[in-house]
This record gives sequence, C-alpha cells and structure tokens, in this order.
Amino acid sequence: MLNFRSTCFIILTLLNFNISSAFAGDRVYEYTDPNGGIIFSDRKKHDAKLVKVKYYGRPAAKVSCVGDDSTMMASRMSSYQPYIDKYAKQYSIDPDLVVAVIRTESCFDRKAVSRVGARGLMQLMPATAKHLGVKDSFDAEQNIKGGVKYLREMLDTFDQDQKLALAAYNAGPGAVTKYKGIPPYKETQNYVKKITAQYNQAG
Repeated sequence: MLNFRSTCFIILTLLNFNISSAFAGDRVYEYTDPNGGIIFSDRKKHDAKLVKVKYYGRPAAKVSCVGDDSTMMASRMSSYQPYIDKYAKQYSIDPDLVVAVIRTESCFDRKAVSRVGARGLMQLMPATAKHLGVKDSFDAEQNIKGGVKYLREMLDTFDQDQKLALAAYNAGPGAVTKYKGIPPYKETQNYVKKITAQYNQAG
C-alpha cells in the first residue's frame, strides 16, 4: 500500500500495478472507489468510476539505443554537431546540454520514434513540433532547431532552473507547475538524472 496523497491509498498488489511500466510513459487510469478514495491502475476496472486517463512522463525512443558504444555515438554526433553548435548559440544554451538531451532522447538516430509518437533527434511530439514551426521532425536541422528552442522556452519558464526545464521537456510544463518541482514520475526523474550526469561529465 502506497500513500500518494493524504487520503489516497493504492493497493498495488490487488491491482497488479507495474509502477515502473506505468510511470515510463504508459497509460494510467484514475478511478474513485465507493468510499471516495482514489485508485490508480495500469488496467481498466469495471467496479470503480473512471475519473481520467493520463500518460505519465514521455519515454525516450529506444531505437538503436543499445549499450553505450561511445565510438558509435561519437560518429553519429559528428554529423549533427554543426547544427547543435549553431542553434545552441542562437538560443544561448550550452551545446553540451543539447548533446546530452539528444543522446538520451534518441541516441542520435534522426529517424527514432518513441512508442507515444515523439519523433527525431530531440523527440518532438507532433503538437510540440507544430508549435515550434517544425514541418519535418525527421529533418535533423529542423528537429534540433525546434528542440533547442523548446528547451530555451522551458528554461525561461522555470527561471533558468536546468533540472526543472529538463523535467518539463520530458513530462510537460504543466506537470512541473502542478507538482512545484520534478514530477513524481519514474521516467521523468530518471531522465533528469541521466541528462544531468552526462552534462556534468562533459563539463
């Protein structure tokens, strides 16, 4: 039994709830039980009232992200470094941070697609890409320009707090605002830690 809210008890064993899966960008159902309590489940229930269905976090693409082949990564990165440097300078972001984001999101595979539909090097969701003026998310330059621009928007939104900006990039700014910090989603928390570690190592 876990207490996610002051009056919310979730009986994971009865629901067979796989929290590592559900919080990795999967669909999560929120119900109310007859006593007014809140139940989260990764499966549909027929004995409780459905409140909402949400995705928690956004999983990075797994396409060709196998192991940690530094030689392969360096080779891929070299193809896109000019775009990274160009737009990192334009939007006043450390290019090493952009590299860490791309490496985590897509392993520098410009054709990468996540299971929730994020596309390209910086894994832009279709709605986000449209907002950023990106017409082809699989075009390396467009994708990097859009992703760096969005990262700048998130940094400006959260007072240049890098960890909050990364959390917002992954889970959306609304989630960061709602929780007044990094959301309690395993996917997002791991995402922020991974990119921060890579960035610090590069520095």
